[in-house]
Amino acid sequence: MISLFSRPFNLHQLPFSVRRHTLSLVPKLLKPSMRFVPFAVQKSLLLPALHSVFKEALDDGDFAFLTDKWLKISITDIELHWWLSFQAGQLIMAAPSQAIPEDVSFSAAGDDLLLIAGRKQDPDTLFFQRRLQIEGDTELGLAVKNLIDALDLDALPSSVHKVINSLADLVEHTQQEIKQQAANV
Repeated sequence: MISLFSRPFNLHQLPFSVRRHTLSLVPKLLKPSMRFVPFAVQKSLLLPALHSVFKEALDDGDFAFLTDKWLKISITDIELHWWLSFQAGQLIMAAPSQAIPEDVSFSAAGDDLLLIAGRKQDPDTLFFQRRLQIEGDTELGLAVKNLIDALDLDALPSSVHKVINSLADLVEHTQQEIKQQAANV
């Protein structure tokens, strides 16, 4: 539920055709525009968000397995890639121009990553449906997946939690309706 003009509004109450069109349109709009967002801006937005989301795990040293290792995260439908590592108790990012070879990579469409973030799909299900690709060091990939699975969404700021849940609900309901319509044809 998102609050527009102080009134609660469920995004999945939008007409199906609007939701379906929006979900297909968003990556098409983001893909060309993301090319113009400098790495420094991406880094200044992403790293603080990750430090906030994973604060407890970072404080507990749960990212130590990523020391001197690189994780590549790719949002495939908008061709966005980030390289992350862990050094001196902090997550760090490498610019794409550094061409750092990743030890493990996680790749999926934005919708699927949103479903994972909103706990609407687990990474294993998407992996076996070939909607989440995990390549590289198997042990490292499993450690990253387990860390994501252990994330406590309730620890997020309530506004972030609500936005993630609302968007994940929108994606989930729309995908379910698309499957239902395809089954009825």
